Amino acid sequence: MFVSAECTPLSFKDFILIMPAVSVGNVGQLAVDLIVSTLNMCRVGYLHTDCLIPMAGNNPYATSAENANDLSTSAEVYSSPDLKLAVLQIRSPIIQKKSKKFRKLLVSWMKTSGFSRTVVLSSSHAYQRDDQQLLGTPLRYLLTPSMQKETGDHLKEMDWKEMETVSAFPGVSDSEQRLCIPGGGVTKGLFTASCAEDIPLAIVLIFCSEGDNIPDAFTLLNHLNTWLHLVETPIQTQPKWRIPASWRLLFGSGLPPALF
Repeated sequence: MFVSAECTPLSFKDFILIMPAVSVGNVGQLAVDLIVSTLNMCRVGYLHTDCLIPMAGNNPYATSAENANDLSTSAEVYSSPDLKLAVLQIRSPIIQKKSKKFRKLLVSWMKTSGFSRTVVLSSSHAYQRDDQQLLGTPLRYLLTPSMQKETGDHLKEMDWKEMETVSAFPGVSDSEQRLCIPGGGVTKGLFTASCAEDIPLAIVLIFCSEGDNIPDAFTLLNHLNTWLHLVETPIQTQPKWRIPASWRLLFGSGLPPALF
């Protein structure tokens, strides 16, 4: 359930929600970090759930010594009322046996909050692509039926590429096609549940491999920005995203000089 940081209840009516899927390379989470940091979004609450591995830490978006020690938890919500934008950041893995419960929690929160649309940033294993997915851009999208009516034509005009279905039994039969997002975590289940509940939801994902996935996060976010215009940029230039303070130790503190 959502717990507001304020004494008075918040209204997300007609807001856009952006959230990550905990997926390969943590690309969605890195992209959400950039959104919160660049737009200087305010923390407005958190999701209280036993479906995520508990964690606590310092403020990942600290800008001064005064707010560096603010507590952050595993699932926090940030808001920009001027932009009618809310962001859910998920910082810890979903407990395997509670994945279905977590999907239900998210779908219920989306419905009760009245978001105009939800965008899930995700990723999928690059090495498990089939032949058709090897061609062209590594970026893909999926839309639920209600989202398709709203913005499907617009994304096609922008030359965005829809996620392909693949053969259920490669090399045996091509008659049965299915949606497959290996390494996508909760992505497919959340998409299927949103279709069933008639929720306007879009999946925007990138094929990638584990490693330094910061470039993938920038690629995914620049792609998203061409649609949602989170940051206005001059023609033919890339948006300037602000890297959060927490990224300084993303790969640890480096090798001790004493080793050499």
